[in-house]
Amino acid sequence: MIIEYSPTFQKMYKKLPNEIKDLAEKKELLFRQDQFHPSLHTHKLHGKLSGFYAFSVNYKYRIVFDILNNDTIRFHEIGGHGIYD
Repeated sequence: MIIEYSPTFQKMYKKLPNEIKDLAEKKELLFRQDQFHPSLHTHKLHGKLSGFYAFSVNYKYRIVFDILNNDTIRFHEIGGHGIYD
């Protein structure tokens, strides 16, 4: 699986606390093994984010992504629930 990181995702990621970055990296490894692992709580988004998905880094932080093709995922944003606005 190839994961692309949007410029927005990269900027948001740089601003995260180190402990969240570490947890996000662990969750990404799990995501690479199984995009729909139960502990990720992966879900399809609706409304203006229709066509996107999100998974949980922890209770507060989420990663929003879309599926480009069978082999490629693009991470768009990482942050709290405000990223859905």
